[in-house]
Amino acid sequence: MKKYKNLLFYIIAIGSFALILFIILQLGKANLETGRTISEQVSGETAWGDFKNSLLHNIAVPFAILMLQIIVIMLVVKVFNWICKKIGQTSVIGEIAAGIVLGPSLLGLYFPEISHFLFPVSSLVNINLLSQIGLILFMFIVGMELNLNVLKNRAHSAVIISHASIIFPFTLGALLAYFIYEDFTHAHSGFIPFALFMGIAMSITAFPVLARIVHEKGINKTLVGPMVITCAAIDDLTAWCLLAAVIAIAKAGDFTSSLYVIFMAVIYVIIMFKVVRPILKNMADNHHTKGMTKSMMGGLVLVLFLSAYTTEAIGIHALFGAFLAGVIMPSNIRLRNLLTERIEYVTLIILLPLFFVFTGLRTEIGLLNSSHLWLTCFVVIAVAVAGKFLGSAVAARFVGQSWKDSLIIGALMNTRGLMELVVLNIGLDLGILTPELFAMMVIMALVTTFMTSPSLNILDKIFKKKHDEAALLEQKKFKVLVPFASSETGRKLLLLANYLVKKRQSQSEITLLHLSEGNPMHQYNIDQEEKRIFQPVQEEAHSLQQDIRTMFEVTNNFQSSIIKIANKGEYDFLLIGNKGYTYTYSDGLLGRFSNSLSYIPDYILSIIQNQIKKKGTFDAPFDDRTRSIISKTNMSVGIFIDKGLISMRNIFVPIFDEEDIFVGEFMERLTENSYVRIILWDRIGLSDKSIEFVKSVKTIKSVNPYLFQLWNNNIPVDSDILKKQDLILISLNSWKELDAKKPNLLREAPSTLILTN
Repeated sequence: MKKYKNLLFYIIAIGSFALILFIILQLGKANLETGRTISEQVSGETAWGDFKNSLLHNIAVPFAILMLQIIVIMLVVKVFNWICKKIGQTSVIGEIAAGIVLGPSLLGLYFPEISHFLFPVSSLVNINLLSQIGLILFMFIVGMELNLNVLKNRAHSAVIISHASIIFPFTLGALLAYFIYEDFTHAHSGFIPFALFMGIAMSITAFPVLARIVHEKGINKTLVGPMVITCAAIDDLTAWCLLAAVIAIAKAGDFTSSLYVIFMAVIYVIIMFKVVRPILKNMADNHHTKGMTKSMMGGLVLVLFLSAYTTEAIGIHALFGAFLAGVIMPSNIRLRNLLTERIEYVTLIILLPLFFVFTGLRTEIGLLNSSHLWLTCFVVIAVAVAGKFLGSAVAARFVGQSWKDSLIIGALMNTRGLMELVVLNIGLDLGILTPELFAMMVIMALVTTFMTSPSLNILDKIFKKKHDEAALLEQKKFKVLVPFASSETGRKLLLLANYLVKKRQSQSEITLLHLSEGNPMHQYNIDQEEKRIFQPVQEEAHSLQQDIRTMFEVTNNFQSSIIKIANKGEYDFLLIGNKGYTYTYSDGLLGRFSNSLSYIPDYILSIIQNQIKKKGTFDAPFDDRTRSIISKTNMSVGIFIDKGLISMRNIFVPIFDEEDIFVGEFMERLTENSYVRIILWDRIGLSDKSIEFVKSVKTIKSVNPYLFQLWNNNIPVDSDILKKQDLILISLNSWKELDAKKPNLLREAPSTLILTN
C-alpha cells in the first residue's frame, strides 16, 4: 500500500509543477517578447547545421583541445609503456619515445593536419604550464626520496665514485663545447655558460630511474645495490647544486653578477635547513597521532610552492626549490610515504607525460639532415657514455669494488632518463642550446637510458661463467621461500621452516621475503624499513642457529610478486601464513579492513580472528588469490594457520585422500631434521596401497621408531586428542574432506600446515 501511495504522490507532484512551468513559459513568450527580434529555427536542416557548427566550435575551444591532448597523450604513453615492458625496458623509455612520436619528428612530419589540430601552437602554453607543475611535484618527490642520513653513513666511498662520475663527463662536456661552440650556439650565448651547461648535461644521472632498475633487477639485494643508489643520490644532489650555479651565471650574464644570485641562493638554503626544516619537524610531531590531515597536507604543499617560487624569483629555477623542499621534509617514513602517495599518481600518470610530449614537440630530429650533424650527434653520445660510464667504473674500482661491481655501477650511473630532459629544456628555454643540439641531446638521453638494461644483461653473461660451480651447488639445495607481512608472522614461519631443514642446513636454503606495499619507484628510507622488519626475524634465526637469506621488495601487487619471485628463484617449497597479507583475507571480514589494521600488533589481530571465528564468520584461507598462488607456482605450497604455535614436538598427520603420497616426503624431512613425534592417522589405508608411501613410513621408523605411531581407521579421534598436538600436517584435499565430514574437529584443531603438491 505504501508503495502505491508514494507513486501517486510522485505523479501528482511532478505533473502539477510541470504544468505550472509550462504555463509560465507560454505566458512569458506571449507577453514579454513583444517588440524584440527573436530568431527561430525554421527547418530541420538549419537546426542540424547550427548544431554542427556549435559542435565544431566546442571541440576547438582551448579547454576541449587540452582535454583531447591529455587523452591522446595518455593512450600513446600507455601503448609505448606496454611495448617497453615487453622488451625489458623501463617506462621512461616509452614515455620519451611517445613524446618524440607525437612531436614534429613523426606525427608532425607525416600527418601535419592531425598534428596541427591536436597540438596547435597556441595550445603549447597550456601544456607547458601543466608540465611545469608536474615537474615541480616530481622534483619534490625526488627530494623526498633522498635520505640524508644514509648519505652520511655511506659517504666515504660513494662521494668519491659520485664526484668522479661528475667531474669526468663534466670536463669532457666542456671540452666538447670548445669544438662545437661556433656551430651550435646562438649569437648572444657566451662560451662559459655554454661550456658549463654542456658539462652539467653530460653529468646528470636519473636517480629515480636508476633506483627503479636496481630494484627490478634485484641488484638492491647485492652488496653493490645500496652503494650505487647512494652514489646516484649524491650525484643528483651535487648536479642540481651545480646546475643552480650555472643557471645563475647564464641569467646574470657575467660571473660577477652571478655571485649575487649564488649568495642569495646560499642564504635561501640555510634558511630552509635551519628555520623551515625544524618548523616542519615540530608540525609533523604534533600531528603524529592524527596522521595526514588536510591542514597538514595543505601546509606541506604550500611550503613546496613557496620554495619553488622563491628560487624562481632569485633566478636559479623553480625546480631547484621544489627539490630542496622535498629534501627538508620531516624524516618520518610514514609521513613521507603518505605525502608521496597523494602526489605521485596524478603526477606520473597525467602531468609528467605532458612534459615528455612537450619535449617531443620541441624536438625536431628532422633538423639533423646531414652527415655532419649525425656525426656530431654520435660524438655527443660517445662523450656522454665514455665520461659517465668510465668515470664511475674507474672510481669504483679504485675504492675497492670488484670489476663486475665497478662496471655495474658504471652502467647504472650512465642512466639519464627524465632528469636529463629537465636539464635540456632549461637549456633550451635559456637560449643556451640550439634546436639542433637540443635534438642531439634528447637522442643521447634516450640512447643512454635504453642501453642500461642490455648492458647489465651483458655483464651478467660475461661474469656468469665464474659462478657456474656455485650455481650448480645452489640448484641441489632444498630451497624454501617464506613470504611474510609482519615480523611476528615472519618469526613463526621461520620456526616452522627451521624444523624442515635444521640438521641439513648445508643442503638447504631458507629465504625470508617481505613485500612492502607501494610504488616500486618509491625508495625513501627503504633501508631503515627493511632493517625494522627483518631485525626480529634475524634475531629468531640467530636463536635457532639457522642461516637465512632476506629479500625486501616494494610492490603494488602482492600476489603476482610472490608468484614471480617463487617461480624465478626455482624454490622447492613456498610457505605462506594465513594472516598478514591481504591475499588470504580479501574475501573475509578482516580483508575489508586490512589496510586500517596494518599497524595493529599480531597478538591483537589474533584475538580479533578468534572472535570472528567463534561467531562463525571466519573464512577458510583459500580465497581466489590464494588459489591463484597455488595454481601458478611450480612448487609445493604450505599454508600455515597459526593458533599460538610455540614449539613442535607432537605432529598429527591425517590421511583422507589417495593423492597424499607427497605428504610422506614432508614427514621424512621433519623426522630427519628435528626431534618430533609423529602420529599418522591413515583413514584410507594409504600405507597399504602405495609403495612410495610405505617407503616414507619405513624411513621414518628407521630414524626413530619410538617417535612414530600409525593409527588406522578404527581409532577414534576427537578434539581432546587434537588439543595434545602442536601441529596438524595435512594435505589440501584431506583438509577439504575433513572440513566436510568433521568441521567441528577442525575448529578445535591446533596450528595447522596445509600442503599442496
